[in-house]
Amino acid sequence: MGNSALRAHVETAQKTGVFQLKDRGLTEFPAELQKLTSNLRTIDLSNNKIENLPPLLIGKFTLLKSLSLNSNKLTVLPDELCNLKKLETLSLNNNLLRELPATFGQLSALKTLSLSGNQLGALPPQLCSLRHLDVMDLSKNRIRSIPDLVGELQVIELNLNQNQISQISVKISCCPRLKVLRLEENCLELSMLPQSILSDSQICLLAVEGNLFEIKKLRELEGYDKYMERFTATKKKFA
Repeated sequence: MGNSALRAHVETAQKTGVFQLKDRGLTEFPAELQKLTSNLRTIDLSNNKIENLPPLLIGKFTLLKSLSLNSNKLTVLPDELCNLKKLETLSLNNNLLRELPATFGQLSALKTLSLSGNQLGALPPQLCSLRHLDVMDLSKNRIRSIPDLVGELQVIELNLNQNQISQISVKISCCPRLKVLRLEENCLELSMLPQSILSDSQICLLAVEGNLFEIKKLRELEGYDKYMERFTATKKKFA
């Protein structure tokens, strides 16, 4: 991509606060953006070949609300990313991430986090510090079990489809705001699904197709009627 084209994008972004440069074969985060650290609110560099984010630059976008880097080649995220105190939406689907920075919990304004199609082997504990997180997508990773700390998550919707989950802590029923739990295409036996999800949680949409049991068996479990009451009440609300 030519310098003049990039310059034109930078000039436009200066006026709009939005920098979008998708499908351009970029191998690195554009250094030209350092001129815009104080006025960008949205950056979208999806579908490129970016392997890392420049630590000294990425943390300077103090007004940034949305950052999308889907379908790149990121293997790690710099700690400096966690300085983005106004960031509300972070989309990092289809990268090569195995873990998150230890300081990830400092992204205090984050509402939507998408990490589908990465290489996470466990639920990152840092996510429990994000008090305003509403929607979290961890589908298509390599997560095998859901530990007790899941009970501290504040999310409303949690997508864990297409992992390798065979164990779930009963603490998932304690999530104070969790309404939608997606666990499709995992490795769950029915005996490993905590019954308290049905009888004693806020969850009103539980998606578990494609596991190691028949859905009709789920309907026979104690507490299923309580779950259906919540499901039906929610359906009516949105009808």
